[in-house]
Amino acid sequence: MLYIITGAKGHLGNNLVRLIKSRGHDVRAFDLKGKNDTILENLGCVIYHGDITDIKTIEPLFDLTGTNYHMNDVVLIHAAGIVSIATKKPAQLDKVNILGTKNILDLALEKGVRQFIYISSVHAIPEPNIDMIITETNDFDPDKVKGHYAKSKSIASLMVYEKYEAGYPVTIIHPSGIIGPFDFGKGHMTQVIEKYLNKKLSSRINGKYDFVDVRDVAEGIYLASIGKHLGCFILSGENIDLKRMFGTLKEVSGRKRSTMVFARWFVRLFAPMIEFFDKRNKKPLIFTRYSIDTLNSHGTFSHEKASKTFGYNPRPFEVTILDTANWLADQKRITNKNIMQHIKTLFKKKENSK
Repeated sequence: MLYIITGAKGHLGNNLVRLIKSRGHDVRAFDLKGKNDTILENLGCVIYHGDITDIKTIEPLFDLTGTNYHMNDVVLIHAAGIVSIATKKPAQLDKVNILGTKNILDLALEKGVRQFIYISSVHAIPEPNIDMIITETNDFDPDKVKGHYAKSKSIASLMVYEKYEAGYPVTIIHPSGIIGPFDFGKGHMTQVIEKYLNKKLSSRINGKYDFVDVRDVAEGIYLASIGKHLGCFILSGENIDLKRMFGTLKEVSGRKRSTMVFARWFVRLFAPMIEFFDKRNKKPLIFTRYSIDTLNSHGTFSHEKASKTFGYNPRPFEVTILDTANWLADQKRITNKNIMQHIKTLFKKKENSK
């Protein structure tokens, strides 16, 4: 099969390219021009530059002239989008996440692709008022979710789901909080892990959230494509308490001192100030009211449907943290030599035990 992947340089996107190429398929990788293409060049895919909000730049992706492929051999995975935890809505958020999705959706279905896979988010699913197991839904309503990012994904998910209901070959994937290696763009949780391992983060709040390894999400998407499984699927991992997360990071790093725990209300009170200074200093956002509230959200996301339908099986959280730390060390993003050596020793033991 031929896979078209939008947002191919992103955390999930490049992991998808990496996995699908390793399974022997051809990949057309689509992303903005001007970014470093080295990530994709090293993976051996064909690179297309364009803007998801400009439909004219998307059209070349579907030109099969000179190939042995037909449209029924093409799977399009739409992973491009803006992820934001900022209080103020990013100027391009709705344009990219909603209009961009409409552009690629309409064009792909018009061309007659084998399957259109939209990467949504668990944030598009309304949060219950009490702790409970959250499963797949068709109730996509921006008024029932919190935050600009969640609203944009809810609107786009509804738009895609309507095509599924109309009988088109559409799959909607809802990943939970993605973590793991190969995050060249330095996403939110990668920054948290990196800062801790570089001794630049020594405090935390209480809270929990469902985190999933990016490689497991990529594998789940691939399995859904091979079996042409349509409809909605949650790809989650484990609901992780921050005490467990930072305990794992402490073990992986070899750091002796435990992290200081601040009351959530206290950090939330100063979150706007922290966000303001991080923006002014052009630093990645970590503490915003949205990110803090997310750690206090209700519910546990169930991946039972994906597991029963196509064998989705996420790996243990501790493995993900160690692999991520090892990758950060390989990328020279860990500056402390003792911590780097401790990570390498643990990683080697893990590999030798396989």
